[in-house]
Amino acid sequence: MNRVWKFFIVLLPCLLIGWGEVFCLTPSKQIYDRRGAPVRGFLSENETYYRPVALSEISPWLIAAVVAAEDKRFFSHAGVDTQAVLRAAWQNASGGKIISGASTITQQLVRAVEPRSKTLWGKAGEAWDALMLERKLSKEEILNEYFNLLELGNLTQGVQAASQFYFGVDAADLSLAQAAFLAGLAKSPTYYNPLKHLARAQTRQKYVLKRMLEEKFVDKEMYDLAVSEPVELRTQNRPFDAPHFTHFLKPLIPQDVSDVTSTLDRELQLYAEELVKNYISRMKKENVTNAAVVVLENATGAVLAYVGSADFYDDIYHGQVDGARALRQSGSTLKPFVYALAFDKGLLTPASLLSDEDTFFEGGFRPRNYDETFHGLVSARTALACSYNIPAVKAAEKTGVPALLSFLRVLGLMTLSKPADFYGLGLALGNGEVRLLDLTNAYATLARGGVYLPVRIAAEPVISLQGKEGRVLDENTAYLVTDILKDNNARAPAFGLNSPLAVPFELAAKTGTSKDYKDNFTLAYTPRWTIGVWVGNFDASAMQKVSGITGAGPIMHDLAVYLNEKYPSAPFKTPEGVTRTLTCVQSGLLAGPACKHTKEEVFLTDKMPAKCDGKHISAAPALQILTPSVGDVFKWDPAFPAASQQIKLSASCAENTCKWTIDGKNLSARTCETWWPIAVGKHRLSVTCGGETQETHFEVLP
Repeated sequence: MNRVWKFFIVLLPCLLIGWGEVFCLTPSKQIYDRRGAPVRGFLSENETYYRPVALSEISPWLIAAVVAAEDKRFFSHAGVDTQAVLRAAWQNASGGKIISGASTITQQLVRAVEPRSKTLWGKAGEAWDALMLERKLSKEEILNEYFNLLELGNLTQGVQAASQFYFGVDAADLSLAQAAFLAGLAKSPTYYNPLKHLARAQTRQKYVLKRMLEEKFVDKEMYDLAVSEPVELRTQNRPFDAPHFTHFLKPLIPQDVSDVTSTLDRELQLYAEELVKNYISRMKKENVTNAAVVVLENATGAVLAYVGSADFYDDIYHGQVDGARALRQSGSTLKPFVYALAFDKGLLTPASLLSDEDTFFEGGFRPRNYDETFHGLVSARTALACSYNIPAVKAAEKTGVPALLSFLRVLGLMTLSKPADFYGLGLALGNGEVRLLDLTNAYATLARGGVYLPVRIAAEPVISLQGKEGRVLDENTAYLVTDILKDNNARAPAFGLNSPLAVPFELAAKTGTSKDYKDNFTLAYTPRWTIGVWVGNFDASAMQKVSGITGAGPIMHDLAVYLNEKYPSAPFKTPEGVTRTLTCVQSGLLAGPACKHTKEEVFLTDKMPAKCDGKHISAAPALQILTPSVGDVFKWDPAFPAASQQIKLSASCAENTCKWTIDGKNLSARTCETWWPIAVGKHRLSVTCGGETQETHFEVLP
């Protein structure tokens, strides 16, 4: 290179123009995922991708190319090139039309900041401001601002944004050929737009290189090499991923930060978005139009995936509403925290017996179970695992609503802002409104053994939501709840053994459905991650009897299986303060020598119940239907012989002699385990043993 340019540069955040007016342009924001993959870019207030850099970070070739092509006397004139003005005037007058212009780089900068009309007065004002600008800024400072404000097409503003977009490199790393190509676009980014008019842009590039040779910025050898170098456009994609999450994050980004590394896993995010879209598309006939998903990393509170709706672009079903932060009724998802508080206070143990029977509570509150039946005396484990409503309300009655509400707020559910009297005991059943994001983090607190962490949405710089980190629940108590929520056998009477909550690894899970079917949830966690799924409609219309197990549950299931492959999680560890021992199922106390029916249960070591003396009245039912469970759904498969398609009927009864009846017809079998040839339709099954009768219902689909 014949001329060496060495500039001392100070990048000005604001440009002083005219009579003291200050022009400031905030850089556009670019959000990346945790591994550096672009997620979404936001335009500057100029509606451009604007990435300012210091002049020292711009290739000298680009500086030379622009000076040669646009303003060869830039370093000698005072803002207006009088020689160029006279030349242009003569050429335009002689030709009878505009043949050439005479705007200097300084004038172009003035025009970029404050566009003027192309009248004589407009040009005169532009020239005057250019002269004034040259008196206030050095040549290097003018170049610095010029290269940062220069628009080079396709929404790029500044040479850094253009270099990254067209070539995938920083402005400092441009080759001579690339620099000449960009410099050529400055004359008319629209006319020379390389994405539409590549041949025009290439012709202009060769003109710029020729001007550099004429002005001795390059020698003949360098010129020939640059002309022969093929310029490959590597236009960068501008993804629009995780639109709800990035919209949420953007206003939280510090003003002086351009690049943000979020906590998202883009691959997981795209999988979750597609999963939600596919499931919702299949549920439209049940009047289900939307869903939202949040996935958290337990160790840090970081958001791994955040899906706000089934389709951001769906205006009919309000796709731009953010379901992850919308207020929705929580249904049964608050029950684990009711029992956690009762366990922690020593009011209940997982073995404690609660009566699930028709009950009037204070104020005439009379809850019903989802299956519209009562289940008699059940353990707290069974009551929570099967999500029975009446025992949950009784547990809340023991803790007191004010204490429960305070505990829920400590867990981050601050949208429960009304006084305790407003909610009453119905709080245990989810009559308060929560956000999926907050609810997911509350479950993550259980996964962390009772430690609350604020949700983190960006890693560099670190951006977290409000909240105070710290222990909010005893580690041992949290484990008791987790042990129940991961017990697939305990929830089988309500959900069956093969529900969407069943996966081939340890997973604690809970569903929730609002009483009018407007909202349903499934929350699930392992020691490593937590998933929250909401399904419903943004117009608050009711779904057609779609519950947490049939709506949000399948989405959670598939996502959990995918997550465990990507982020494998170990089983839950039992804390030292938890004791696992035999309990008497008929009293809920520790098993004594006289107890005939025992079961292993977990307890807080410092809050162990008394030992059963064997004098209790039988509290547990002597008869229980094991399979099928209430509400089980089976499918007739025409590909298999009819004789091979049977449903197992099994019951637990001490006498081991059972009388089975299906749809009012007696079966010949008298054992407590038999098989029934499948028949399409809805069926009611009853079994009698030892003078006691139990009923259930199930369905066989064609």
